[in-house]
Amino acid sequence: MKNPNRSTSSKHVVEVLRQCLAEGKVVDIDGLGRFQPVGKNGYELVACRKPRVFLAYVQEEGAAVDRLYQAFRSQGFDAWLDRKKLLPGQNWPRSIEDAIENSDFFVACFSQLSVRKKGGFQAEIRYALDCAKRVPLDETFLIPVRLNECRVPARIRCEIQYIDLFPDWDKGIKKIITVMERQLRRRGWTAVLSTGKTRRLLPLAS
Repeated sequence: MKNPNRSTSSKHVVEVLRQCLAEGKVVDIDGLGRFQPVGKNGYELVACRKPRVFLAYVQEEGAAVDRLYQAFRSQGFDAWLDRKKLLPGQNWPRSIEDAIENSDFFVACFSQLSVRKKGGFQAEIRYALDCAKRVPLDETFLIPVRLNECRVPARIRCEIQYIDLFPDWDKGIKKIITVMERQLRRRGWTAVLSTGKTRRLLPLAS
């Protein structure tokens, strides 16, 4: 028997999608691709082939995380940020868990605020740690980064090397990208130079 609530929610999401496309907006659907307008009345689905990076953070660090989000996207990664990905009508907790499960990397943004604050950030970290248990031991999934001087939780600090985005932001970003690119190549991806300075990572197999 179908769940009427799920059916209603799905219809609402479809209506939101149609409205966004009618307004000329682009809509990313995780694991599926990007819906974008074509011509006056049409649209197309562009399959997503970029490696996915989930960004975990607290709202107070939004400006720094937006900068990190743009840095990843400029390097060809499909960065996942709740404020940019979640749509009205979605089951947010379940959608976030799905996004974490389907990500190639989970970047945890630690700061003086996030290490003390209770709530969604802590829940996302715990869920990512559970997901990491299913990843082969020699693979990288969770990447802790520090936005400022703070103490990374012992459970993570004892097992995973964190990367500082201070005092040299660009140097920190380069380290993160290097770690992810190295891991992607081990998984069978290859780095491809596209137009300009943007680097896109694509899987070897189509």
